[in-house]
Amino acid sequence: MRLTEEECLRRFGSSPAPEQLEDVRAVLDAETQRERQGQGSGDTQVMRLCCFLLFRAGLLEDVPRIWRAKTSSMDADASIDLQLLCGAGLERTKRYLRELGSDEAEAALRRLLTNEVSGELDGFSVDQYAESQAAYYDGDEE
Repeated sequence: MRLTEEECLRRFGSSPAPEQLEDVRAVLDAETQRERQGQGSGDTQVMRLCCFLLFRAGLLEDVPRIWRAKTSSMDADASIDLQLLCGAGLERTKRYLRELGSDEAEAALRRLLTNEVSGELDGFSVDQYAESQAAYYDGDEE
């Protein structure tokens, strides 16, 4: 089943209930797979929204899934903010990626560290980022 961004917002809102997270993951995984098969085949706006919804949940287990979505194509990489990896906080996310130790985790950690050094993540706050993104999506619902 494919959902548009608007359908996702109607179904999940901008802060999904815990019991909705598996459905959010399923939508994200399906779109990520489509995008990996061919740039433009997946809906990167739906992917970005799903990543944000998982960010809101703040579960470290979703970090690799969000990274896979982000790196599924150049369009997805541009659409999905790096901050969306950090729903559990920047330091906890970096520690988690170090502990995972997979090639995928190391690539995500390198990107975070590079962007941290460049200043892109200066002042990052989970709450402030969540508020700004929720305002964006809630504004779309009107």
